[in-house]
Amino acid sequence: MDTMRERFASVVSRLLDDDPRLAVVLAEIGKDGFTDAARAHPDRVINVGIREQLLVGVGGGLALTGMRPILHTFASFLVERPFEQVKLDFGHQGVGGVLVSAAGSYDWPAGGYTHMAPGDVALLDTLDGWTVHVPGHPDEAETLLRDAVAAGDDSVYVRLSAHANSAPRDIAPGRFLTVREGRGGVVIAVGPMLDGVLAAVEGLDVTVLYATTVRPFDGRTLRAAAGAGAAARAGAVGAVDVVLVEPYLAGTSTAAANDALADRPHRVLGLGIPRRELRRYGTIDEHLAGRGLDPASLRERISGFLR
Repeated sequence: MDTMRERFASVVSRLLDDDPRLAVVLAEIGKDGFTDAARAHPDRVINVGIREQLLVGVGGGLALTGMRPILHTFASFLVERPFEQVKLDFGHQGVGGVLVSAAGSYDWPAGGYTHMAPGDVALLDTLDGWTVHVPGHPDEAETLLRDAVAAGDDSVYVRLSAHANSAPRDIAPGRFLTVREGRGGVVIAVGPMLDGVLAAVEGLDVTVLYATTVRPFDGRTLRAAAGAGAAARAGAVGAVDVVLVEPYLAGTSTAAANDALADRPHRVLGLGIPRRELRRYGTIDEHLAGRGLDPASLRERISGFLR
């Protein structure tokens, strides 16, 4: 199976052939995946070198000319380091583009904290109007990338990861997918967390929703799942427990879940990457375990929270 980043390069290279409005902007990272595309479209595959603020500035400038820019580098260099440029060159100018990140929260532990960005989605939450996709499989990444590129002039963030689920799901951009139904609460698994969540809740009477688009937050599907579970419980009082399992900063989406359920009794537990820095190398699986996000730890935390 190819990786999400490999799928990104192959899909976008083909899209460049079909749409003269598209342009790819790189900051050295990921350039090898676009070697052929750069040869075919030298004016629309631009490598600015290790200059992340310039990466975003060039993308914003292309958008002002009517182009649809696609910007790519590690999340820490795409959202965190040039955040002021994202805020001003896209948001303040009223133009859109597609930001496609890699490395995420823990993809390359040996790279250290400079190459990790657990706060990227929370940081984008401070800006208006961004769509955020978090695929859990290369096939889903392709679906969401194509949707992002075709999204008019909207601002879209696609968060790719080396951490992936074993199989793709039949997702629809913008909607949560109901993977299983239960009566004892709702667990929302975001992107690559789905396999671990399903292993963690095996035998538990819970609904599992799968989120690959987290902004806008699909409150309608959450409300439907919460209402169905409450109605199915004998002697239900209408209250619902919700657990969010996200591959970035813990609690990033708890406010959105609370807003969706504002008119009914509920509790929300946000699980994800804690603010405490894990100052060790290792593998993705070891980092998940160190953060309490492996299946065994998730089962203990979810079971302890549910009523």
